[in-house]
Amino acid sequence: MKQYAGLDVSLEQTSVCVVDEAGTVVREAKVASDPEALIAFFAVLDSAMARIGLEAGPLSQWLHEGLAGAGLPVICVETRHMKAVLSAATVNKTDRNDARGIAQMMRAGLYRPVHVKTVASQERRMLLTSRKLLVHKLRDVENEIRGTLRNFGLKVGAVGKRRFEGRILELVRGRQTLAAIIKPMLRVRAVLLAECDTLHRMVLAMVRDDAVCRRLMTVPGVGPVVALTFRATVDVPARFARSKAVGAHFGLTPRKYQSGEIERSGRISKCGDEMMRTALYEAANSILTRTTRWSWLKAWAMGVAKRRGMQKAKVALARRLGVILHRMWLNGTEFHWRREAAEHPAATAA
Repeated sequence: MKQYAGLDVSLEQTSVCVVDEAGTVVREAKVASDPEALIAFFAVLDSAMARIGLEAGPLSQWLHEGLAGAGLPVICVETRHMKAVLSAATVNKTDRNDARGIAQMMRAGLYRPVHVKTVASQERRMLLTSRKLLVHKLRDVENEIRGTLRNFGLKVGAVGKRRFEGRILELVRGRQTLAAIIKPMLRVRAVLLAECDTLHRMVLAMVRDDAVCRRLMTVPGVGPVVALTFRATVDVPARFARSKAVGAHFGLTPRKYQSGEIERSGRISKCGDEMMRTALYEAANSILTRTTRWSWLKAWAMGVAKRRGMQKAKVALARRLGVILHRMWLNGTEFHWRREAAEHPAATAA
């Protein structure tokens, strides 16, 4: 008889529930949140497991990799879909009830699987998020210094990152108290700047050694960070049946509401990966406001801006960029700048 299991994962322990084909609970337990402990739990069961479900979360990739490596039929389930099903099925939310609900979802097939990224993709993602964190902290420190000095009538003004420290020391010269307060802040800033540069060089080195990223960078507005973000987020391009699905996956398509005679479109859904959505929007903004070289893609976006406004044009261009990058990745082609390239598969796919 087939059996189905649900895992409600927390940091220390995982609630496990196993049900049979009739939905009857066969076994329940609390197991350490570790692949080896979960593998040992399923090894002593009498019947073979048909499906094991766990919710996408901080530990899900690690647990999924361990269970799948042991040959267990584990499935990672989309978080919002699982939350909707469990909230409708149970009134009281407990780890035990959640595990039971997940097991019943596996038995009935009421689940929406999500892609579990490869280890290489997770490493790329960690590099990008770490770099982003340091960039934000560096900016916070600089803004704090600027804001506090402004209270004393000391205006930093427009100054580059390399000249920032010298400008601050020049402003506080002769003011011992301010200098004593500012110097520790400047030392922290110097460390952040140095480590931020270290991570950025790692990004450049990783992109330089990756043929896919170099190909994606032939698109206007797409630099090393955008290319590596796309590489890490998509991971396996074949998981999208159609390139047009990429825009919706990144939350760049408008919401729709239809009921009876009412039908309207709203703002973009903002579902999916926020970092990727932001990166595509920044690339679109670069094409429309900074890139001087003309291309069929910029001409198309400028036409949208003329009809619908610059803001909507940037979102539309970001969506189309995602489609083009995916098609280029699949086809192994580079971006064509000339207008006749609109007949190219990478262009018509959008």
